[in-house]
Amino acid sequence: MTEPANLRVMWLLNHTAARPFELAMLKQVGVREIFLPKSHPPEFRSASIDYSEDAHLTIPAQDLEVLNAADWYVDPGKAAWKIADRHFDALFFILDSDASLLKGIARYFRGVVLWRAFGLLRDTSYSTLLQYFLPVQGERLVQALGRRFFFAQAYPHLHQCEGDFMQRRQLFLPLGLPAPSLDDRWRGNDKRVFFVCPDIGYNEYYRKIYLEFLDDFKDLPYAIGGAQLVPVRDRHVLGYLPRADHERNMREMRTMFYHSSEPNHVHYHPFEAVRAGMPLLFMAGGLLDRLGGSKLPGRCTSIRDARKKMAALLAGDRSLIDAIRVSQPVLLDAMRPEGMINDWRAGFAKVREAADYARQLHLPASARRPRIAVMVPIGYRGGTLRAAKLLARAIDLGARRAGKPVDVVFAHLDDPACYSDEDFRDLPAAILRRPFKWKTLARDEAALVLQLARQARALSKPWYQAPDDGIQQFADCDLWMIVSDQLELPLLPLRPYAVIVYDYLRRYLPLQIADNRLHAVHGAERVLCTTDFTYNDALQFAGLDRKKVVRVPMLAPEFSREKSSRPAHWGNYFLWTTNLAAHKNHENAIRALQIYYERLDGQLNCHVTGVGTDRLLTEPFPHLQSLPGIIAKSPKLKNRLRLLGELPDPSYRARLAGARFLWHAASIDNGSFSVIEAAYLGVPALSSMYPAMQEINSQYLLGLNWMDAHDPNDMAIQLKHMESKAAAHRATLPSHEHLMSQRMENLAEHYWKAVEDEL
Repeated sequence: MTEPANLRVMWLLNHTAARPFELAMLKQVGVREIFLPKSHPPEFRSASIDYSEDAHLTIPAQDLEVLNAADWYVDPGKAAWKIADRHFDALFFILDSDASLLKGIARYFRGVVLWRAFGLLRDTSYSTLLQYFLPVQGERLVQALGRRFFFAQAYPHLHQCEGDFMQRRQLFLPLGLPAPSLDDRWRGNDKRVFFVCPDIGYNEYYRKIYLEFLDDFKDLPYAIGGAQLVPVRDRHVLGYLPRADHERNMREMRTMFYHSSEPNHVHYHPFEAVRAGMPLLFMAGGLLDRLGGSKLPGRCTSIRDARKKMAALLAGDRSLIDAIRVSQPVLLDAMRPEGMINDWRAGFAKVREAADYARQLHLPASARRPRIAVMVPIGYRGGTLRAAKLLARAIDLGARRAGKPVDVVFAHLDDPACYSDEDFRDLPAAILRRPFKWKTLARDEAALVLQLARQARALSKPWYQAPDDGIQQFADCDLWMIVSDQLELPLLPLRPYAVIVYDYLRRYLPLQIADNRLHAVHGAERVLCTTDFTYNDALQFAGLDRKKVVRVPMLAPEFSREKSSRPAHWGNYFLWTTNLAAHKNHENAIRALQIYYERLDGQLNCHVTGVGTDRLLTEPFPHLQSLPGIIAKSPKLKNRLRLLGELPDPSYRARLAGARFLWHAASIDNGSFSVIEAAYLGVPALSSMYPAMQEINSQYLLGLNWMDAHDPNDMAIQLKHMESKAAAHRATLPSHEHLMSQRMENLAEHYWKAVEDEL
């Protein structure tokens, strides 16, 4: 890589029409050295070779010779990639037919990567294209590039149909024309319609367009331009013509017809016609509408409208000819470089920032910013996933406020069945997301890995597990922060790690979890606990040294950052938030509901939500087997119970906001965020009384109503109490200001202080 003042760029496109404009813009934003590829696939009809930039490159001549000989569309080779990585800071690319270039980029190039997006057909996106070419690893490769990747869109709306990561990494670098001024030499003496349609005999897409044109206009005089790889038996098809002949056709033919109504892509030849002064007829609904054509007289709303205007132009209708020619230069205004330079400058400021970041990534650890991976070891969802994301944000913010910024990587299982992009939309762009899989290693293999990583550590266990992200196995991170101690095997100590432990349920419940799960905290450099209850268990049950354990405050739920609207009236239900875990106390809760409805004439429905709750009566877990029988014997309970399953956050929020109260029936855990969420929405809560919930109640001043989780009768009595007294309990809820004082931004420093000494 070069010094920041001299950013070198590879423009790996070969696009003849776009190249003059984009090279000019790159130079205006301060890029002085640009490499252009010297070969391209033969089917790239809009491509050409340009050696003009080689003279400005200051890299060794022998290195340039290797780059020029490389095939940047199939496999440039390891030697070429090493040279590219050594000398260049950024590269532009387009996805080739088998995505081999992207695979090489992900493997060998450590600079900034810009996927140049000129727009695709309406039913296609770059995300789906990636999925088509690389169905297994494509998205993972792109996401692993993190902050080094940009979706470099030529038009500001292209990201709207893309996946989450593409949307978050959008960068607007508008596409224009290098010299869009009028060169009005049109005469129009040739009374034919000029229609450009290349590759008719080779490309099914263009052949369809050609046949549709014939169906609509074959009775009118026309000529078809565009290069043809395969000869077409149609005397109207001109085939490839030298540039001078193509320009003469635009001067002499009466009008050009542009067929496309695609909203995300436009060809160059309509602009060439406008520049030549040739009257342009074009179909409505396409990208030309967005570029200023929505009210132009040359716009055609239907084929019938197009035929009518064509006939008028061919007949020499001077008023229509003049109206079109006078108005259509507005399309050139949208393509002028002077109107785009500010967007390019703003875009390349981000590219330079990313290049600086990339340099930091590959400096020795002593010379770059520290990097922390917040790693979710199993498929957590719900409150634990939200807590993990808050943890990552807290570390990032706490470090920046302390004047010691770090790079934070959020790592989660690479499991599409568990996670989607939507689950991580609320992560800030500065926090990189990296999926991974667990790899199991026998002791001998694990020892070899440590030896190669120059980690001198003794291994005593027969098996180990290590995170595999397909790239660097998180060896680029200085500290791993593991969210919970749920590791089946000892963690291979490639890097120092810390663990945040939320509870030790196995101390209180017969969960049949072997005590060797304690290996996770025993091997950790630091263990974080969010309640005094768990802190004491870490000392007494896990047997940890007090110096290793740190008490940090519990973080409030993510969606509670803004003041929520409260409904004018509430529904005839209360909300039971739970999941399928044994400690959620399902049997006592169901028995309490039976008593509430059968003996106490309960009048409120019970809506049940949370991960897996739609399967509450069908899962074969031992602790759930009694539930269907209890419900079957109680028609009132059966009629009042609604199993909703896991709801998206907005739906959950709306359901909670309309509830009379929230019911938290678990017997023991590290406390539930749900009661905090409820308080933000003005909803009181009835909770089991145990130490962690008492601590939450104290920290957030929630005024919780209590019940005995081990006594279904007491649970039912308290439900009946809440039925009639919920409105009164709303008045005891904490103020919005107090709740906001407990949000992540006000507690982040505690998390940074807990880990900074481990870097």
